[in-house]
Amino acid sequence: MKTDRKWVDGFIGCALVAFVALGFSSVLTSEVNAQQPPSGSTEVQQLKDRLKQLEQTVDELKAQLVAIENSRKDTQSATGEKTAAVVPAAPSAPDLTAAKPKPDEPQGESTFSIYGFAMLNSGYEFQASDPKWFDTVRPVKLPAFAGQFEPGGNTYFSVRQSRFGAKSTTPTKYGELKTIFEFELFGTGVDAGQTTFRLRHAYGELGHFGAGQYWSAFVDPDVFPNTNEYWGPNGIAWFRNVQFRWMPIKGKNSVTIALERPGASADLGQASDRIELSGVKPRFPLPDLTGNVRFERSWGHVQIGGVLRDMRWVDTVNDNFDLGGRATGAGFGITSALNAGKKDKVKLSYVYGHGIENYMNDAPVDVGIAPSNSGNPRVPIKGEALPVWGWMAYLDHTWNKRFSSSIGYSMLNIANSSGQTNDAFHRGHYGSGNFMFYPVDRVTLGTEVIYGRRENFRDGFAADDVHLQFIFKYNFNKEFKF
Repeated sequence: MKTDRKWVDGFIGCALVAFVALGFSSVLTSEVNAQQPPSGSTEVQQLKDRLKQLEQTVDELKAQLVAIENSRKDTQSATGEKTAAVVPAAPSAPDLTAAKPKPDEPQGESTFSIYGFAMLNSGYEFQASDPKWFDTVRPVKLPAFAGQFEPGGNTYFSVRQSRFGAKSTTPTKYGELKTIFEFELFGTGVDAGQTTFRLRHAYGELGHFGAGQYWSAFVDPDVFPNTNEYWGPNGIAWFRNVQFRWMPIKGKNSVTIALERPGASADLGQASDRIELSGVKPRFPLPDLTGNVRFERSWGHVQIGGVLRDMRWVDTVNDNFDLGGRATGAGFGITSALNAGKKDKVKLSYVYGHGIENYMNDAPVDVGIAPSNSGNPRVPIKGEALPVWGWMAYLDHTWNKRFSSSIGYSMLNIANSSGQTNDAFHRGHYGSGNFMFYPVDRVTLGTEVIYGRRENFRDGFAADDVHLQFIFKYNFNKEFKF
């Protein structure tokens, strides 16, 4: 600062004058003392007078220094500034604020990983079921009448459960971008019974929004037990669907709302031989509305889900009958995985609804035929959304690092419509227990017993099946960061 510079210059100047004056005074004093003539000498008196003048000059310089020092202190008190002693300048600290990213810049690192497993599933089926589903226990695929799928007692081998997937995460200014692409070899639909590529997930998520094929928002994927059999408990909601979802709340407490691809199937029942029904076509003008609310705590989690759907069918035949109609499907489910100590986890599920069989793990049709009570001969029959309810209770137990087990039971029940046939599916049971061994990391060997039972609507027929199976599973996973 300019003021400080002036003060320093003045101080140095005054100090030099004082130093010279003091030195000159000392020299004069020495000379006077050494050459002092006898008292009363005129020269001696002159020198004394001169010395006195110099001493007065020194006193004046000292007074100026004191005045300058007092002036500096008054300036610091008024401005609050401090003048530090002159020391070597320390290196300036780095400007950390310059290294911080702006709020709208992405933070973190991107990841890409591949994962999956190769798996052999082998076993023995003691009874008989639909041969297209030879390596599963599905009550709806058990025989509806005696001898339908004979002979029973078959050995099976399959690698259809093998899976491959890739997923990534990328930070953006709108939140984290997540993607997943996953497929397996388990054929269904027109590929039932085959070892072929089947898409599981093709989904992306950015911030609070997601789109693609992923678990339905009505489903709780964390409630599936640690079983070996591919299809699993029949009484739970278990469905992957094409959707657009919004997640307004994320974290330990979360809310998810989704619009999903609609779809349903109908049981024509006793009216299946009516030629007019060949012209009845399904129509889904609106997407299914699904959602869930989830709470996670140290003891586990609870999820409550719901679904609402509009199902219609149109009679395209121009005749004297109108077989078109519509039904509303709706349902709810509550699921939970509870930590019962360090080694046990209890998994529970309960689902109830009308016309939501499409979302259940193992259920037949959503709509059944019933006689019309309208009295209108043009509308002889009508369609009904079939009521369904199911439950599941399983215990996953970890014996130690190398061994684990899972045991439990599940059931699904349908309230059939009066127009369905006597052998229509009414109730299914599913139970299993296993013992698994992990000899090294990423390798699983296991054995499991699975029981399934089907009960018909009105004819009293029931069919049972038991599988004893063994699995050899080899996992892989590799993550890259960049």
